[in-house]
Amino acid sequence: MPTLRQKIRTIIFEAETPAGRGFDIALLFSILGSVLVVSLESVASIREHAGPVLIAFEWFFTAIFTVEYLLRLYCIEQPVRYARSFFGIVDLLAILPTYLSVLFPGAQGLTVIRVLRLLRVFRVLKLARFLGEANVLTQALHSSRHKIIVFLGTLSCIVVIMGSAMYLIEGPGSGFTSIPRGMYWAIVTMTTVGYGDIAPQSVPGQGLASILMIMGYAIIAVPTGIVSAELIQAVRQPTTRVCPTCASEGHAWDARYCKDCSAEMPEWSGPPAPPA
Repeated sequence: MPTLRQKIRTIIFEAETPAGRGFDIALLFSILGSVLVVSLESVASIREHAGPVLIAFEWFFTAIFTVEYLLRLYCIEQPVRYARSFFGIVDLLAILPTYLSVLFPGAQGLTVIRVLRLLRVFRVLKLARFLGEANVLTQALHSSRHKIIVFLGTLSCIVVIMGSAMYLIEGPGSGFTSIPRGMYWAIVTMTTVGYGDIAPQSVPGQGLASILMIMGYAIIAVPTGIVSAELIQAVRQPTTRVCPTCASEGHAWDARYCKDCSAEMPEWSGPPAPPA
């Protein structure tokens, strides 16, 4: 018979269970509502007419996130480890600014309070908790890091060469006052952004720009192909299964031990993952 602590852990951390899905959906709407309140409060006209209401809603959401944070610490066997993890810090930053604002009353501390309240945007990061494929994407990026580094190194060489060449061809008369300025133009051109604040005027410069534009289309496809190839290799789909000891997420449904701390995993209560 599962204990109350185990039941709470299943509801909070396991998204595949009905109770876990319901909790995640409720938390998702709370996060979106909180972000909406903070966004509306930044508008001077709305803050002037509905300031007290927005403050009341802010304290309401803060109370919800405070209870959630305390429950997460309660149901994990190593609460300190969770508190020091990425999402543990995000959870704390989601509630801390509101309480800190009480300690800084008065006009002199208003600027400090506003800066601290900007930390509430970290609540948006908690939306990543609901992306079931986040671990797969992270694994693909990690596996392709060496190829991406080589790609970025090649890209940097192209930027330096093209920027230097354009500086020599066009010169200050066309706005290319330095090699870094030419490198800026090369990045803008190669990424197809095209601000238009600086452009070649001579025929050789326009010819070089045309070559760089065509190269840009080919270069954009390279990192996409690298990551896509690694995603195909990630055939096993992770779950939201959480280790009760260290709160590490993304274990396979049939995992018997934690992939991070090697603690024994409890029996999986959610549905089995679909076959690869």
